[in-house]
Amino acid sequence: MKTDVLVVGAGPAGATAARYAALRGARVTMVERRPDVGVPVRCGEMMPSDKEIAGMFPNAGDIAALFDVPNALRLREIEGIKLIDPKGKESLIAFSGYTMDRDAFDRHLVSEAEKEGVELVKGCLFKRIEGGRALTSSGEIEYGVIIGADGPGSRVARALGLPKNVDPYPAVTAQARGDFGPYVHMFFGGIAPGAYGWIIPKRGQANVGVGLSPRFSAGTAREHFESFRERHGFDITTRLEGKHVPSRGMLPRLVSGNGMVVGDAAGQVIPVNGGGLPLALIAGKVCGEVAGDRAVNGRSLTDYQDECMRVFRKPLGIAASNKRLADALAFGSDRRTELCMGVLGARRMGNLIRCRRIFP
Repeated sequence: MKTDVLVVGAGPAGATAARYAALRGARVTMVERRPDVGVPVRCGEMMPSDKEIAGMFPNAGDIAALFDVPNALRLREIEGIKLIDPKGKESLIAFSGYTMDRDAFDRHLVSEAEKEGVELVKGCLFKRIEGGRALTSSGEIEYGVIIGADGPGSRVARALGLPKNVDPYPAVTAQARGDFGPYVHMFFGGIAPGAYGWIIPKRGQANVGVGLSPRFSAGTAREHFESFRERHGFDITTRLEGKHVPSRGMLPRLVSGNGMVVGDAAGQVIPVNGGGLPLALIAGKVCGEVAGDRAVNGRSLTDYQDECMRVFRKPLGIAASNKRLADALAFGSDRRTELCMGVLGARRMGNLIRCRRIFP
């Protein structure tokens, strides 16, 4: 097989990159190791509003078209986030967004890519690069540009000699039956030191889960999820699924030779809350446009690195700094978590969530 742009991974970052590379006139092939797109679901399934995204990433430009999602995919509008300390005290932060079924959302993005001519090969595992070709379980693929959108443990990044994500933290999630109101609930402390839980409401159910920092928490994410489930009496309706979430911010290098990484593979995740969907779409568009232009007119792939630095470096740098501060002061015991949340208050906690400085 021969293609101009090979995208490894059909998640939001990969599908967006593939679509925009095709829109630039490139022949694009996207491979996905799983037999079905979008499953299993391993994230919180929430998308911030355009206003919230623009506030976090003001250099991203006009994002309206990029985040124009069909109403049928928007399951529930979110009106705010309730932050709950170890003793159950709530702080309400106004925050707008909506929730979705991630499997349906991912299939929508792949469908949009296929409309532009992208060829999707499912059940195809990327193995390594040899002699300018990608070796996969479906055979060799010759490419002009390769894009790794294959998650935090990216094989493409490893094959290109790019840095790997360090200190990813485990998170598990499942669906719970019930009506949970229009607010996201974030629980800090009360589960285990360095662990947090969430309830993200959908239509007639909620995405519930637990994430943790292995530095502070003994035990596994699954064990802490079971404790979280028992405490809240969740009626779990799906299998528990897990993943590792990058926690250090964007990698310092995203480009090597004729290859790039995007999304979780590039560490394009907000360190303080694990949110990656908005970044996946923003970075995926840039990555795809640069890859397509490279195939058509020889554009330098370093333009992708430069644009990602312009859009993400400051907000993700602030978020990473805030997370280091939280690691040093707030984690380790429920008492410390409670004290720090009390000192920060709702306004500063809102800044924390939005990648802003919490202190002048």
